[in-house]
Amino acid sequence: MSGRQIPDTRSEYRHFMTITTRWMDNDVYGHINNVQYYSYFDTAVNRYLIDNGVLDIHHGEIIGLVVETHCNYFSSTAFPEDIEAGIRVARLGRSSVRYEIGLFVNSREAAIAQGHFIHVYVGRGSQQPVDIPENLRAALSALS
Repeated sequence: MSGRQIPDTRSEYRHFMTITTRWMDNDVYGHINNVQYYSYFDTAVNRYLIDNGVLDIHHGEIIGLVVETHCNYFSSTAFPEDIEAGIRVARLGRSSVRYEIGLFVNSREAAIAQGHFIHVYVGRGSQQPVDIPENLRAALSALS
């Protein structure tokens, strides 16, 4: 994203999943509250990892800790609306990964919001950085 202030298009993302908005996602102004977008980002990435068998949220030996987040907002949406979250990997390091996420509605080509977050993978018990395992690295590489 390189600090761009224009929305990405669908073609810039490698994988999509649908997220159904909830009544409680709306705020008093009648649109999805900004904090919910970060939840959508987290949901899209973690669902991808779980579906690909590379994240065990209950018993896995390694976990990803979020160390940085960012979001640009371009247009609003409101409940009830299905959001399509596009994800890609912008940088894959030894123990960290930068995910970029675009949120799309109504088959529009331009994102209503886009952002990123960085996971640092750590040992569940030690909370110290670890090398990204090969199976996880392969699933992440598929998003590059």
